[in-house]
Amino acid sequence: MITEQAIIEELQTVFDPEFPIVDIRTMGLIYKITIDNDNQKIHLLMTFTTPACPAADQLLSESKEALERIAPGYMTDIEITFDPMWNLDMMKDPDLKRMFE
Repeated sequence: MITEQAIIEELQTVFDPEFPIVDIRTMGLIYKITIDNDNQKIHLLMTFTTPACPAADQLLSESKEALERIAPGYMTDIEITFDPMWNLDMMKDPDLKRMFE
């Protein structure tokens, strides 16, 4: 059985190249994780720092690879949203947030 915590830990191996000291989960780019273990499906709702993020393709690819590592055989779906738009207040670590202010 795949857990949300296991997925979170795996996504913490993915870093935005524009902010290489912060993983995408800590950065607040992951909005929601939905797991259907019965049907072996994972849905990830995430965002980028901006709609014109130059690293979008890389972040999508690395996020999908992370999901496939933690849940081989599961169907993975990543949905991108900009509602709400990402901002520094979404960062999970206040000390890191201060570094970017």
